Amino acid sequence: MKDNKSNNDVCEITVIHEDVVDKVKKLMPEEEKLYDLAELFKIFGDTTRIKILCALFESEMCVCDIAATLGMNQSAVSHQLRILKQSKLVKYRKEGKVVYYSLADDHVIKIFDQGFSHIEE
Repeated sequence: MKDNKSNNDVCEITVIHEDVVDKVKKLMPEEEKLYDLAELFKIFGDTTRIKILCALFESEMCVCDIAATLGMNQSAVSHQLRILKQSKLVKYRKEGKVVYYSLADDHVIKIFDQGFSHIEE
């Protein structure tokens, strides 16, 4: 039996509520912004990074103290902090040879608050 469809055929889409589809299409954020948002959410997809952020909710901390708090080695913590810095979720300041990390802004806390509200429903 021969299939009459070729690989170039376009799937036919049935639109029931064309006005709704048009409205939503116009309101959708740009593709690049959606990509950036997805990348941000990926950062929150790692338990170690979540733990680091939770520790920084409580206090500004150096790598040594974060590592001790989480029971991890400093190298692993430093690696995750680098990712968090690149994502603009944490900032740092130097005091002599010691580098202290803190949350970049209140947005991080708001994201966590919303996440906790959602999982506790």
